Amino acid sequence: MKLIKILFISTSHDTMGDTGKKTGLWLEELATPYYVFKDAGAEITLASPGGGKVPLDPKSQSIMVATSSTKRFLTDEAAMNFLSHSIVLEKIRADDFDVAFLPGGHGPMWDIAGNKIVKQLLEAFNNGGKLIAAICHGVAGLLALQNDKGELLIKGKQLTGFSSTEEESAGLTRIVPFLLETELLAGGALYTKAANYTSHVVTDGNLITGQNAASSGELAKKIVAWIQNNKPNQKPKRIINEPV
Repeated sequence: MKLIKILFISTSHDTMGDTGKKTGLWLEELATPYYVFKDAGAEITLASPGGGKVPLDPKSQSIMVATSSTKRFLTDEAAMNFLSHSIVLEKIRADDFDVAFLPGGHGPMWDIAGNKIVKQLLEAFNNGGKLIAAICHGVAGLLALQNDKGELLIKGKQLTGFSSTEEESAGLTRIVPFLLETELLAGGALYTKAANYTSHVVTDGNLITGQNAASSGELAKKIVAWIQNNKPNQKPKRIINEPV
C-alpha cells in the first residue's frame, strides 16, 4: 500500500453526563485500526478537540472486554505515547490527509457531534472525494455534515452506528444526549444494524461505518481495501457493502 496519511479524530470528553462516571474513547475502536493501518504502512495522526492526552473509557480497559489489540496497545510505549499527544483540531488541515477516521466511545456524543471544526474538516474531506470512516458513537460526527448542495450528507446513505438496543442494554438511554440510531434515521440515513455487539460494517461511496467495537477489525480492513481501490483525487467508486 502506498503511503497514506490517516487522521484519527478522537473525543476529549471524559464525563458521562451528570452521573460523575468516566467515559471517553473506547480503546478497541482505536487499537485495532491503529495496528491494521500501521501494518499497511499508513502514517497516522491523532487529533482531538482539546489536544493532548485522549481520555480512555475505563470500562474499555477492563479485562472483561480485553482483546489482543487492546492488550498489545496498553503495553506498547509508542502507542500509548501516540494516545497522549493528540493535536488540537484547530491546527489540522484536511489537505494534509487522505482519510479521516472517527473512533467511538460515548465521549463523541458530547464533543464531536455538532463540533464546528469537525464539521468543516469532514466536509472538506467529502468535497475532495476522500474517505470518511467512523465507528460506534464516532458516527455522531457525521450527523451535521452537509454536501455541496447544502443537504445533509447522511440523507439517503447506507450507514450504521451504535444501535438504540445496544444503548438500552448498556442502561444509558436516559444519560446520553441523544440516541444515535434515532438521529441517523431522522436525518434520512438508510440505517441498518446487526444483533447487539456483533460486527456490522457498511460501505456507501466514500463513507464507511461500523456499528460497535466488535466491528473494529472488519472496518479497518475495509478502509485499507477502499484505499487500495481508490487513487488520490479520483472520484470514489460507488461501492456498497462490498466484501473484503
